[in-house]
Amino acid sequence: MSEPGADPDDAVAALVAALAGTGYVADRELALVLHLAEVLELPVLLEGEPGVGKTAVAEALAAATGARLVRLQCYEGLAAHHALYEWDYARQLLAIRMAEARGPVGDELRSEVFSPDFLLRRPLLEAIDPQGDRPVVLLVDEVDRADQEFEALLLEVLGQFQVTVPELGTIVAARRPRVVLTANRTRALSDALRRRCLYHWLPYPTTEREVQIVGARVPGAPEELVHRACALVARVRDGGYRKAPGVSETVDWIRALTALGGEIDPRAVHDTAGCLVKDADDLARFRAGDGERLLRAAGVG
Repeated sequence: MSEPGADPDDAVAALVAALAGTGYVADRELALVLHLAEVLELPVLLEGEPGVGKTAVAEALAAATGARLVRLQCYEGLAAHHALYEWDYARQLLAIRMAEARGPVGDELRSEVFSPDFLLRRPLLEAIDPQGDRPVVLLVDEVDRADQEFEALLLEVLGQFQVTVPELGTIVAARRPRVVLTANRTRALSDALRRRCLYHWLPYPTTEREVQIVGARVPGAPEELVHRACALVARVRDGGYRKAPGVSETVDWIRALTALGGEIDPRAVHDTAGCLVKDADDLARFRAGDGERLLRAAGVG
């Protein structure tokens, strides 16, 4: 947590440095949103194209702050019991059978089998009521893949940071987790969810920033190779490909080029194209000559 009365610019700069210590290169705008989210106790909604590093923001934030990362991966059909909690029916049934074998059972058995010992804690409950003293960063990943019904549930939970378990009562967060939601714009999110969050659009990095990112992720890569490869990646992203390469593809590609001797020439680009281009039609186009053309356009080779 930021110290009360601390200079905001100092706090943001300290967060940039802390994230850099985990290998994540953040700009001031992103760090400022994360800082304000902590101060205001609001979730952050990160939107951007796939592969720009949205998930990595939450991972780096947890690592930088010493928090435990709790991740909820969203998908179509995600049900409340997979996100909140469910009862361990197999263990409950076993406990009932064992109690019956010992003799007559009474109402106290119901209290026993519907106790916290038989509760399976899913990500939302685990983030609101964590076991232990470590702070929590809750990552709700790809929230736009979930149904609108789940989005309504998420709004309710994040609005009060509490979960009601009928058999146990209402569990209220003693300390609110830091919450990061990510979305790839596969569907429009509701205005209600957007209003509940601080919003930040995460674009593809500039060539200069991507050079910094790769330098942090692949410290052994030759500097000239990194600059030239990142310049080519920028051309690919602007080249009308169906699936533009993300930062992770850039990192993997430069690792591959480094492993093959650290050269970036037409043959190396052709041989390692599958590290960068991840669609069959795109790959055919890239290897048919477009990759070499982009190589020349980027001033490489």
